[in-house]
Amino acid sequence: MRPSGRGHDTMREVRIEMDYTRHAKGSVLISVGDTRVLCTCSVEDKVPPFLNHMNQGWITAEYGMLPAATHSRSAREAVRGKQTGRTVEIQRLIGRSLRSIVNPSLLGTRTFLIDCDVLQADGGTRTASITGGFLALCSALIRLMDRKLLPASPLLDCVAATSVGIIDGVACLDLDYREDSRAEVDMNLVMTGAGRYVEIQGTAEKTAFGEEQLAEMKQLGQVGIGKLVEMQRSILQARADLTRLFPPLPA
Repeated sequence: MRPSGRGHDTMREVRIEMDYTRHAKGSVLISVGDTRVLCTCSVEDKVPPFLNHMNQGWITAEYGMLPAATHSRSAREAVRGKQTGRTVEIQRLIGRSLRSIVNPSLLGTRTFLIDCDVLQADGGTRTASITGGFLALCSALIRLMDRKLLPASPLLDCVAATSVGIIDGVACLDLDYREDSRAEVDMNLVMTGAGRYVEIQGTAEKTAFGEEQLAEMKQLGQVGIGKLVEMQRSILQARADLTRLFPPLPA
Protein backbone atom coordinates (compact mmCIF):
# COMPACT_ATOMS: atom_id res chain seq x y z
CA MET A 1 0.00 0.00 0.00
CA ARG A 2 1.31 3.44 -0.93
CA PRO A 3 1.62 5.98 1.92
CA SER A 4 -1.24 8.01 0.43
CA GLY A 5 -3.47 4.94 0.14
CA ARG A 6 -3.58 5.29 -3.67
CA GLY A 7 -3.51 2.35 -6.01
CA HIS A 8 -0.32 1.83 -8.00
CA ASP A 9 -2.02 3.29 -11.12
CA THR A 10 -3.78 6.22 -9.43
CA MET A 11 -2.65 9.83 -9.76
CA ARG A 12 -2.91 12.46 -7.09
CA GLU A 13 -5.71 15.01 -7.39
CA VAL A 14 -4.88 17.65 -9.99
CA ARG A 15 -6.33 21.17 -9.71
CA ILE A 16 -5.71 23.98 -12.18
CA GLU A 17 -6.59 27.65 -11.74
CA MET A 18 -6.31 29.75 -14.89
CA ASP A 19 -5.52 33.50 -14.95
CA TYR A 20 -4.09 33.32 -11.45
CA THR A 21 -2.15 36.59 -11.71
CA ARG A 22 -3.09 39.88 -13.36
CA HIS A 23 -0.08 41.12 -15.30
CA ALA A 24 1.38 38.09 -17.05
CA LYS A 25 0.10 37.28 -20.53
CA GLY A 26 -0.80 33.83 -19.22
CA SER A 27 -0.82 32.43 -15.70
CA VAL A 28 -1.77 29.11 -14.12
CA LEU A 29 -1.61 27.73 -10.60
CA ILE A 30 -1.34 23.96 -10.86
CA SER A 31 -1.67 21.69 -7.84
CA VAL A 32 -0.76 18.02 -8.04
CA GLY A 33 -1.50 16.65 -4.62
CA ASP A 34 0.42 18.91 -2.25
CA THR A 35 2.78 20.17 -4.98
CA ARG A 36 1.88 23.68 -6.13
CA VAL A 37 3.55 25.53 -8.99
CA LEU A 38 2.75 28.98 -10.33
CA CYS A 39 3.38 29.08 -14.09
CA THR A 40 3.37 32.42 -15.88
CA CYS A 41 4.06 33.36 -19.50
CA SER A 42 5.55 36.70 -20.52
CA VAL A 43 6.24 37.85 -24.07
CA GLU A 44 9.14 39.92 -25.36
CA ASP A 45 9.33 41.37 -28.87
CA LYS A 46 12.81 40.03 -29.50
CA VAL A 47 14.59 36.71 -29.87
CA PRO A 48 17.99 35.42 -28.69
CA PRO A 49 20.91 36.55 -30.88
CA PHE A 50 21.33 33.11 -32.44
CA LEU A 51 17.84 33.51 -33.98
CA ASN A 52 18.40 36.95 -35.48
CA HIS A 53 17.29 37.07 -39.13
CA MET A 54 15.69 33.60 -38.85
CA ASN A 55 12.10 34.93 -38.88
CA GLN A 56 10.96 32.72 -36.05
CA GLY A 57 10.22 32.90 -32.35
CA TRP A 58 11.54 31.16 -29.27
CA ILE A 59 10.18 29.60 -26.10
CA THR A 60 12.31 29.36 -22.99
CA ALA A 61 11.71 28.68 -19.31
CA GLU A 62 12.99 29.58 -15.88
CA TYR A 63 12.36 27.42 -12.82
CA GLY A 64 12.82 28.09 -9.13
CA MET A 65 11.69 27.00 -5.70
CA LEU A 66 10.60 29.47 -3.02
CA PRO A 67 12.75 29.30 0.12
CA ALA A 68 9.98 27.68 2.21
CA ALA A 69 8.70 25.32 -0.52
CA THR A 70 10.10 22.32 1.37
CA HIS A 71 10.31 21.31 5.04
CA SER A 72 13.49 23.30 5.63
CA ARG A 73 14.15 26.75 4.21
CA SER A 74 16.62 26.88 1.35
CA ALA A 75 18.40 30.09 0.37
CA ARG A 76 17.37 31.78 -2.85
CA GLU A 77 19.71 30.93 -5.69
CA ALA A 78 20.03 34.63 -6.48
CA VAL A 79 21.59 35.09 -3.04
CA ARG A 80 24.01 32.22 -3.65
CA GLY A 81 25.06 33.86 -6.90
CA LYS A 82 24.42 30.92 -9.23
CA GLN A 83 21.79 28.36 -10.15
CA THR A 84 22.22 24.73 -9.19
CA GLY A 85 22.70 22.09 -11.87
CA ARG A 86 19.27 20.70 -10.99
CA THR A 87 17.58 24.05 -11.65
CA VAL A 88 19.32 24.51 -15.01
CA GLU A 89 18.44 20.96 -16.08
CA ILE A 90 14.77 21.36 -15.14
CA GLN A 91 14.25 24.69 -16.87
CA ARG A 92 15.89 23.36 -20.03
CA LEU A 93 13.52 20.38 -19.90
CA ILE A 94 10.49 22.68 -19.60
CA GLY A 95 11.64 24.79 -22.54
CA ARG A 96 12.34 21.75 -24.74
CA SER A 97 8.96 20.26 -23.89
CA LEU A 98 7.02 23.38 -24.88
CA ARG A 99 9.04 23.99 -28.03
CA SER A 100 8.25 20.45 -29.17
CA ILE A 101 4.57 21.25 -29.82
CA VAL A 102 4.94 24.66 -31.49
CA ASN A 103 5.65 25.83 -35.04
CA PRO A 104 8.26 28.54 -34.28
CA SER A 105 7.77 30.29 -37.63
CA LEU A 106 4.24 31.27 -36.50
CA LEU A 107 5.40 32.90 -33.26
CA GLY A 108 6.78 35.97 -34.94
CA THR A 109 10.10 37.38 -33.75
CA ARG A 110 9.06 37.02 -30.11
CA THR A 111 10.31 35.17 -27.07
CA PHE A 112 7.79 33.48 -24.80
CA LEU A 113 9.22 33.18 -21.30
CA ILE A 114 7.65 30.57 -19.04
CA ASP A 115 8.39 31.15 -15.36
CA CYS A 116 7.69 28.19 -13.09
CA ASP A 117 7.87 29.03 -9.39
CA VAL A 118 7.41 26.19 -6.94
CA LEU A 119 5.31 27.43 -4.02
CA GLN A 120 5.15 24.05 -2.31
CA ALA A 121 7.03 20.89 -3.21
CA ASP A 122 5.89 17.32 -2.63
CA GLY A 123 7.41 15.57 -5.64
CA GLY A 124 6.78 16.05 -9.35
CA THR A 125 7.57 19.77 -9.55
CA ARG A 126 9.15 19.53 -13.01
CA THR A 127 6.27 17.53 -14.46
CA ALA A 128 3.69 19.89 -12.95
CA SER A 129 5.65 22.82 -14.42
CA ILE A 130 5.40 21.35 -17.92
CA THR A 131 1.70 20.55 -17.63
CA GLY A 132 0.83 23.98 -16.19
CA GLY A 133 3.33 25.83 -18.36
CA PHE A 134 1.57 24.58 -21.48
CA LEU A 135 -1.71 26.16 -20.35
CA ALA A 136 0.04 29.42 -19.44
CA LEU A 137 1.48 29.47 -22.97
CA CYS A 138 -2.00 28.83 -24.39
CA SER A 139 -3.41 31.84 -22.54
CA ALA A 140 -0.63 34.07 -23.85
CA LEU A 141 -1.19 32.89 -27.41
CA ILE A 142 -4.92 33.61 -27.17
CA ARG A 143 -4.21 37.15 -25.97
CA LEU A 144 -1.92 37.78 -28.93
CA MET A 145 -4.47 36.28 -31.31
CA ASP A 146 -7.16 38.55 -29.85
CA ARG A 147 -4.94 41.54 -30.67
CA LYS A 148 -4.34 40.22 -34.23
CA LEU A 149 -0.63 39.89 -33.48
CA LEU A 150 -0.51 36.24 -34.51
CA PRO A 151 -1.74 35.21 -37.97
CA ALA A 152 -2.67 31.71 -36.78
CA SER A 153 -2.20 29.42 -33.82
CA PRO A 154 1.34 28.03 -33.71
CA LEU A 155 0.32 25.01 -31.61
CA LEU A 156 0.72 21.54 -33.07
CA ASP A 157 -0.45 19.53 -30.05
CA CYS A 158 -0.79 19.52 -26.27
CA VAL A 159 2.05 18.44 -23.99
CA ALA A 160 2.02 17.13 -20.43
CA ALA A 161 4.25 15.19 -18.07
CA THR A 162 4.14 12.87 -15.09
CA SER A 163 6.42 10.69 -13.01
CA VAL A 164 6.53 6.94 -12.58
CA GLY A 165 8.75 4.69 -10.54
CA ILE A 166 9.29 1.33 -8.92
CA ILE A 167 8.68 1.06 -5.19
CA ASP A 168 9.12 -2.25 -3.40
CA GLY A 169 9.19 -3.94 -6.79
CA VAL A 170 5.89 -2.40 -7.96
CA ALA A 171 5.54 0.15 -10.77
CA CYS A 172 3.68 3.24 -9.47
CA LEU A 173 2.29 6.35 -11.13
CA ASP A 174 2.82 9.96 -10.00
CA LEU A 175 5.25 9.72 -7.08
CA ASP A 176 5.02 12.10 -4.15
CA TYR A 177 8.12 13.06 -2.17
CA ARG A 178 7.98 10.17 0.32
CA GLU A 179 7.81 7.72 -2.57
CA ASP A 180 10.36 9.49 -4.77
CA SER A 181 12.93 9.60 -1.98
CA ARG A 182 12.90 5.81 -1.55
CA ALA A 183 12.06 4.63 -5.07
CA GLU A 184 14.22 1.92 -6.59
CA VAL A 185 13.65 3.47 -10.03
CA ASP A 186 12.58 7.04 -10.75
CA MET A 187 11.37 8.17 -14.17
CA ASN A 188 9.80 11.29 -15.70
CA LEU A 189 7.86 11.11 -18.96
CA VAL A 190 6.91 13.99 -21.25
CA MET A 191 4.44 13.23 -24.04
CA THR A 192 2.27 15.01 -26.57
CA GLY A 193 -1.48 14.66 -26.80
CA ALA A 194 -0.98 12.32 -29.76
CA GLY A 195 1.00 9.97 -27.52
CA ARG A 196 4.45 10.78 -28.91
CA TYR A 197 7.41 10.99 -26.54
CA VAL A 198 9.21 14.28 -25.98
CA GLU A 199 11.52 13.07 -23.25
CA ILE A 200 12.11 10.03 -21.04
CA GLN A 201 14.27 10.56 -17.95
CA GLY A 202 14.80 7.31 -16.08
CA THR A 203 17.31 6.34 -13.42
CA ALA A 204 17.91 3.21 -11.38
CA GLU A 205 18.34 4.81 -7.97
CA LYS A 206 18.91 1.50 -6.17
CA THR A 207 18.19 -1.46 -8.45
CA ALA A 208 18.62 -1.92 -12.20
CA PHE A 209 15.42 -2.55 -14.13
CA GLY A 210 14.56 -4.67 -17.15
CA GLU A 211 12.51 -4.29 -20.33
CA GLU A 212 9.34 -5.62 -18.72
CA GLN A 213 9.49 -3.06 -15.89
CA LEU A 214 10.33 -0.30 -18.37
CA ALA A 215 7.30 -1.21 -20.49
CA GLU A 216 5.08 -1.22 -17.40
CA MET A 217 6.29 2.20 -16.29
CA LYS A 218 5.83 3.65 -19.76
CA GLN A 219 2.30 2.25 -19.92
CA LEU A 220 1.43 3.81 -16.56
CA GLY A 221 2.90 7.12 -17.68
CA GLN A 222 0.93 7.08 -20.92
CA VAL A 223 -2.31 6.58 -19.01
CA GLY A 224 -1.51 9.38 -16.57
CA ILE A 225 -0.46 11.83 -19.27
CA GLY A 226 -3.57 10.95 -21.27
CA LYS A 227 -5.68 12.08 -18.30
CA LEU A 228 -3.69 15.30 -17.95
CA VAL A 229 -4.08 16.11 -21.65
CA GLU A 230 -7.80 15.43 -21.41
CA MET A 231 -7.95 17.89 -18.51
CA GLN A 232 -5.99 20.50 -20.48
CA ARG A 233 -8.30 20.18 -23.46
CA SER A 234 -11.40 20.32 -21.23
CA ILE A 235 -10.19 23.57 -19.66
CA LEU A 236 -9.48 25.11 -23.06
CA GLN A 237 -12.85 23.91 -24.36
CA ALA A 238 -14.67 25.54 -21.43
CA ARG A 239 -12.93 28.83 -22.26
CA ALA A 240 -13.88 28.53 -25.95
CA ASP A 241 -10.17 28.49 -26.79
CA LEU A 242 -9.71 24.90 -27.96
CA THR A 243 -10.88 25.33 -31.55
CA ARG A 244 -8.99 28.60 -31.88
CA LEU A 245 -5.74 27.01 -30.76
CA PHE A 246 -6.36 23.76 -32.64
CA PRO A 247 -8.56 24.56 -35.63
CA PRO A 248 -10.08 21.51 -37.32
CA LEU A 249 -8.24 20.20 -40.35
CA PRO A 250 -9.90 20.97 -43.70
CA ALA A 251 -11.97 18.12 -45.12
